[in-house]
Amino acid sequence: MKHHHPPFGRGPWGFGRWGGSPWAGGGGQRARRGDTRAAALLLIAEEPRNGYQLMQEIETRSEGIWRPSPGSMYPALQQLADEGLIESKDAKAYSITKDGTAYIEKHKDELGAPWDTVRDNAGDDAVDIRQLVGATAAAFIQVLKVGNAAQIEQARETLIEARKRLYKILSEED
Repeated sequence: MKHHHPPFGRGPWGFGRWGGSPWAGGGGQRARRGDTRAAALLLIAEEPRNGYQLMQEIETRSEGIWRPSPGSMYPALQQLADEGLIESKDAKAYSITKDGTAYIEKHKDELGAPWDTVRDNAGDDAVDIRQLVGATAAAFIQVLKVGNAAQIEQARETLIEARKRLYKILSEED
């Protein structure tokens, strides 16, 4: 069974690695521009990384709640480079400069751990729901891999029914 994946790396349900997580607060958790900048600087101080690696690491550290878009990451990296806090000698990865290390030391409390802040602001419910949706998707994928045609159809109908019931919750009065 071939799956259609819409453009820009979004998963078959319209969200995914590049898109926002609907269970993390609408269109996904968004951080302030300064948070992306701070996160990039702190991670580059640990080891040289490129923009893609930074986006992945932020997503991992925030437990999947926050993944900066390329549209926020690359301008933040350019700003850090313009300020002389990071540099890219080989155009493959950014590394911290002496000024960058000094900046981190001077502003350690202010910089904090931006991925923790975003994750904490999302709340435990968002993390729990994200894990539940992920586990449900994994179960569905397992049925697709090893199930027969009748089992796959039953799984499909189960998902359709779950979607309908979720929308019904929104339509009911409190």
